[in-house]
Amino acid sequence: MAKRLSVAFVLWALGGPAGLHHLYLGRDNHTLLWMLTLGGFGVGWLWELWLLPSWVAQANSATEQHQDEQPPLSPVRLLGQALVGIYFGLVAFIGLSSLPGFYFLALPLAVGLGVHLVSEVGDQASDLQGTLMAAFITAPIFYGRPVAILPITLTTTIAAQRHRHYKIPRGTSEKLSARLYRLGLAYLAFTTPLAYCAFYNTAATASYIASTMGTMLDWLSVFPSVGGIMESVLLLPYHGWKTLGFSGGYFQEWEKVFAFVQSFQSERQRMAYQVLGLHDDATTEEINKSYRKLVKLWHPDHNRQQAAEAEKRFIEVQAAYELLTQMKKSKPV
Repeated sequence: MAKRLSVAFVLWALGGPAGLHHLYLGRDNHTLLWMLTLGGFGVGWLWELWLLPSWVAQANSATEQHQDEQPPLSPVRLLGQALVGIYFGLVAFIGLSSLPGFYFLALPLAVGLGVHLVSEVGDQASDLQGTLMAAFITAPIFYGRPVAILPITLTTTIAAQRHRHYKIPRGTSEKLSARLYRLGLAYLAFTTPLAYCAFYNTAATASYIASTMGTMLDWLSVFPSVGGIMESVLLLPYHGWKTLGFSGGYFQEWEKVFAFVQSFQSERQRMAYQVLGLHDDATTEEINKSYRKLVKLWHPDHNRQQAAEAEKRFIEVQAAYELLTQMKKSKPV
């Protein structure tokens, strides 16, 4: 049955952030992406108003298109893959970081699936196996570090772009009930770990958010150009609305949130000094000396009777040392 533009506009207006218009047009991957990101964090949903006519025309067209050609590189899709990969990685940290083998299995799987989901939006597709392989190869290199989200996202995005191709049109349309069932399962798989954390592990959730975002801010501070680009992209909606004069109330609360996020870095530096047993104005030599001492003390090979505790302390010491040494290097002379 032919799709009507008026229906698509109504669904976009009433349930756009949930992807109802995409569901109507048969764009199930886009529907799932919007369900998990609330309409591309709001920005994607608003931007789609100008794209609906072309999507309706495409849904009503039965012609096959350039199947043997590779789609052109799209900066928007590339940016979407990176942002959604990071987003899925943060969700994995919040809900699944307590699982054994998290850095080897859950984290690369989450980031890889996030990147692949964006790759499958619209008339394009990619190779799931190649994308996940890039994620699993990169993950062990950054074992134990929350900043692993960034390099895993980078490698999976590159792999997905290399294998991009046009989708093969399906011969028959799938029943709506089957499509909704599949979307529901995917949505539950994404939200269940978050729900568990919210109800049973609230304190740990807040701690991991602070640790992860703080570590990423530390990493980006070493590469100011990358950090500036990421900050500009992520805060673009906020700055745009504020420039237009929509201030007060809601945005005052978000300003408090941004200020709170920026305080993570100084708080984590203070905790890093505590982990190494040092005062806040310790020199580089004192940091190195304390690090070598504690690494020997808590090395898992020297603490086989309390392996779990030793591994935890060992990772904490390494993270604290890396944070303080990066801070010392980036600090102006």
